[in-house]
Amino acid sequence: QVQLVESGGGLVQAGGSLRLSCAASGIMFSDYTMGWYRQGPAKQRELVATITRTGSTNYVDPVKGRFAISRDNAKATVYLQMNSLKPEDTAVYYCNSQAPWGVWNFGQGTQVTVSS
Repeated sequence: QVQLVESGGGLVQAGGSLRLSCAASGIMFSDYTMGWYRQGPAKQRELVATITRTGSTNYVDPVKGRFAISRDNAKATVYLQMNSLKPEDTAVYYCNSQAPWGVWNFGQGTQVTVSS
């Protein structure tokens, strides 16, 4: 059974930094594309960043240059380093796994709140 457990969220002032972690189990982690999504207040869930099994990364425009996704296959963990945080980054952040055969899973989410 796939389990994705996020951690590292919290309250931070604008301009600050947070590092989210997502520990995966029940999957061959190194074979999976991993990602981070977020859902802000009264908004739909949206993509933040992805990293393929080969380490290629992709970011949505609002976070380019501020966020960095990385992975440690030995620890089956994906990270999201968030710098220069803005109030509009406030959201629940979800870890995502994408199996090579197309099955997606999400974690339970971790709250990030950025105060102005």
